[in-house]
Amino acid sequence: MSAVLAQAPRVAGPAEVLALTLWGEAAARPVRAIEAVASVVMTRVRLAATPGGPAHLGQGVVGVCRAPFQFACWHPGHPRHQAIAELPQGAELGACSRIAARALAGALPDPTAGATHYHEDSVLPRWALGVTPTATLGGLVFYRLIG
Repeated sequence: MSAVLAQAPRVAGPAEVLALTLWGEAAARPVRAIEAVASVVMTRVRLAATPGGPAHLGQGVVGVCRAPFQFACWHPGHPRHQAIAELPQGAELGACSRIAARALAGALPDPTAGATHYHEDSVLPRWALGVTPTATLGGLVFYRLIG
């Protein structure tokens, strides 16, 4: 695949973009961690839709997932972005697709207590210093920083 084609964004609807985000961010993690990432996306969607909500989060599922500097898997040059670009259109995403469907239907419990951010437990980003996590699941640490 050419470098130009690999950098081209996928054009997809909310269910596929959410499934791809879950796959890019957490597919190698336990199902509970994938559900937690889906919960973060849906919490951000709800917060961004409120009057005066944080505009930098994007609007709707696609906007939230693809907002600049929010989910690493969509950042050009990141290895997970490359992996998403190389997936064939309509690729089987397994649990990520099922979890995305449940999240979009409003049938996914939130194991993060309304978290809006997370990071891998092997690193501590500056923004997380002094902030109490809401949950730790599958090697990811979750925080509610907005709302």
